[in-house]
Amino acid sequence: MHAPLSAASVPPSSDTRWHALPSEEVQHALQTGDHGLTADEARQRLLRHGPNRLARPRRRGALLRLLLQFHNVLLYVMLGAAAITALLGHWVDTGVLVAAVVVNAIIGFIQEGRAEAALDAIRAMLSPHAKVIRDGSRREIDAAELVPGDVVVLASGDRVPADLRLFAVKDLRIEEAALTGESLPAEKGLAPVQPDAPLGDRTGMAYSGTVVVYGQASGYVVATGDATELGRINDMLTGVGHQATPLLRQIDHFGRVLAIAILGASALTFLIGVLWRGHPPAEMFMMVVALAASAIPEGLPAILTVTLALGVQRMARRHAIVRHLPAVETLGSVTVICSDKTGTLTRNEMTVQRVVCAHHAIDVGGIGYAPVGGFSIDGRLIDVDRYPALAQAILGGVLCNDARLREEDGLWRVEGDPTEGALLVLGAKAGMHQHAAGKRLPRVDSIPFESEHRFMATRHRDGDGRSWIYVKGAPERILELCTQQLGHDGERPLDADYWRRMATDTAAQGLRLLAIACREAGPAGDRLDLGDVQSGYTLIALVGIIDPPRAEAIDAVGECHRAGIRVKMITGDHAETARAIGAQLAIGVGKPAITGAEVALMDDAELRRVAMEVDVFARASPEHKLRLVRALQDDGQVVAMTGDGVNDAPALKRADVGVAMGMKGTEAAKEAADMVLADDNFATIATAVREGRAVYDNLKKFILFMLPTNGGEALVVIAAILFELTLPLTPAQVLWINMVTSSTLGLALAFEPAEDGIMGRRPRPPGAPLLSGFFVWRVALVSVLMMTGALGLFLWELQLGNDIDTARTMAVNAVVAAEMFYLLNSRYIFAPVTTRDGLFGNRVALAAIAACVPLQLAFTHLPVMQDIFGSSGLTGIEWAKVLAAGLMVFALAEFEKLVIRRSGLAARLAYG
Repeated sequence: MHAPLSAASVPPSSDTRWHALPSEEVQHALQTGDHGLTADEARQRLLRHGPNRLARPRRRGALLRLLLQFHNVLLYVMLGAAAITALLGHWVDTGVLVAAVVVNAIIGFIQEGRAEAALDAIRAMLSPHAKVIRDGSRREIDAAELVPGDVVVLASGDRVPADLRLFAVKDLRIEEAALTGESLPAEKGLAPVQPDAPLGDRTGMAYSGTVVVYGQASGYVVATGDATELGRINDMLTGVGHQATPLLRQIDHFGRVLAIAILGASALTFLIGVLWRGHPPAEMFMMVVALAASAIPEGLPAILTVTLALGVQRMARRHAIVRHLPAVETLGSVTVICSDKTGTLTRNEMTVQRVVCAHHAIDVGGIGYAPVGGFSIDGRLIDVDRYPALAQAILGGVLCNDARLREEDGLWRVEGDPTEGALLVLGAKAGMHQHAAGKRLPRVDSIPFESEHRFMATRHRDGDGRSWIYVKGAPERILELCTQQLGHDGERPLDADYWRRMATDTAAQGLRLLAIACREAGPAGDRLDLGDVQSGYTLIALVGIIDPPRAEAIDAVGECHRAGIRVKMITGDHAETARAIGAQLAIGVGKPAITGAEVALMDDAELRRVAMEVDVFARASPEHKLRLVRALQDDGQVVAMTGDGVNDAPALKRADVGVAMGMKGTEAAKEAADMVLADDNFATIATAVREGRAVYDNLKKFILFMLPTNGGEALVVIAAILFELTLPLTPAQVLWINMVTSSTLGLALAFEPAEDGIMGRRPRPPGAPLLSGFFVWRVALVSVLMMTGALGLFLWELQLGNDIDTARTMAVNAVVAAEMFYLLNSRYIFAPVTTRDGLFGNRVALAAIAACVPLQLAFTHLPVMQDIFGSSGLTGIEWAKVLAAGLMVFALAEFEKLVIRRSGLAARLAYG
């Protein structure tokens, strides 16, 4: 217990465990009372503690944020390319590159604002007004004026304005899912709980930002502003840094290596040309500029953006809305998915799955609110009417009920308590609809559920004028009321041990339990009071209820497992329920479930080990979720995290891919996330992973297509310098190839569909380079082939006595023809493209090739293009030679793939 506090020492943080103190001690510690504070006391405390609002963090100015967007190696490469084109006087190319850099920076600038929007969304959860008692009278004030010690009055529909310790409660239920992840409204009471109780178990507390769904209460304000639980989450969110995505890390590393390689090769070539070959420095500088221009992949940023954008569109069609462009690809590299349970893996529709009567345990088919499903015993379908106890239990569940089951636009929904809704669905499956049951046995009075007596009771009158009382509630409480049980052969003395045994067995399956009982009431009056619910009842049945897993989620988890992705369930629900749902989903089978309290006791090293070994985490708080994500990342995992509540926002922001729920998610969660699921369905995540892998494959295919073009051009220039040849390609011609044909053709690879078996391979290692050793070999091989074709034709034309312009035109067209054929090779990294689907399966690729043909004809034959690029017209025989050079690259690239497939190395080389 904590010692009483003086008013001056009312803590500015939520560390004091108010939930563990009786309300009388809280009153004494806060120096307040049932009549509230005086206006003067409230004014003094407001000066001491500050207003009840979340502090805004310090933010970087807009100009600084914009300038920092240019601090990116990829943009440096583009600016370098722009500088080179400016040196060459190609101002149109310079303008295009600079515009691309500015657009990239603006996109990054806009995206950076999403974390700030998440903080604003949390602030918006604070209630704008509060009903308080001050100077002994009730009044409504601005919630920002609340101070510790204020007495706040709550009613159904109110948003809790600050953290409260309750001292008066009547039938209070609060929706705390945004903070705790608990799937049902929390029932509140007055009793203190253990100091280390999880947030969801603190029944005597009401927390800022949560919503009262039923009942009334009064409480003392114990924390305001940043000292509330909501404020602590806000602080965590502020302190969570952005994680660079695997692709951006790889591109950054790739860009650095490429930039160093280009600068090194250019400097070495310049020195060799000047010092060894004796070329004039000015001439060598222009040759080195041509070399650098040929080696820089100017089209990479544009293709990267287009490929990711196409992935965004494909995902949007599958109900996954991507808010942060690189997250598209990051999904493809995910190694662990940490998923919330309620509504994501499960339907968020409570369903009766088991009814236990005196002599039978009946299984109930169907899931969700749709009233479809049968009744069976040991797998054998039964007729409800032949089992009186079952029929009576179903009738009692329908009558003792305040919920409503409705069908709208083909969808069934429940108005009211989800558990009561499950009983209505059970009745509809048996043909006992609420309206008909109410006409048969009209209700005359009721006692609503209260946490103190833990049951609900209703009184009904039948057609003969007899009164019946039905009661439902916690099994242990209902057992206390019963002396009889209803069986197949009528009423018999109660076998309490049997019911306790069956209750334990049903609860072990993760089902929430309700007991249903009834008795015939005396004819006196129509009133129902607590005196009528003391004893003499007949126990009819135990009902087992659960929020069942989605059928598609079961398949999706299996698909993730086959793809080498670990799926972990992190929920605010109880461990038994989490374990049972996990078993149905094949998550954590045969392993223990770890609770948030156990996580809190672990150091970081121990948590890293446990996080990899355990797959089900229950009663998890925001801090636990954040620590789990960090522990997995520290172990080298790429983590996707799903969530819907404010409590999930810090972990969503920290994860490599934060996935928020679109239907039931809070705005804070959506703003902190990279992706929003429009249908709240885990299966959509598995689909998005597939799309993410396809995007990464397409990016690799583009790089494998683009780099040999740059490499072939660079080798042509280097060979000319080393062997003192006339430059086969001018800088302007190199830029034509790179900016016009290479980018146009390469864009087609962004439209490639996912290859077969893409979800059958393991995730790529998080630290894997963008280009593996094998891919470097592929780039080098094709670069040499392209160089051979271009340089060979160039020298052949000179040997035949043709002029330098014709020879250079042949070289340019040889490179472009090789690109066209190699584009088809690039559709599959290892599979052959010499099939109908391989050659004609990507219509965009065929369209890109068709678009490049007139471009090259214009480059070769139009006088204006000849003046700009120094090209010249070709004869039919010369075009045939160009075609042969392209076919050579195609044939040898397919031969290399054939050798690899026959050697059995394809699977090992793909991502090794």
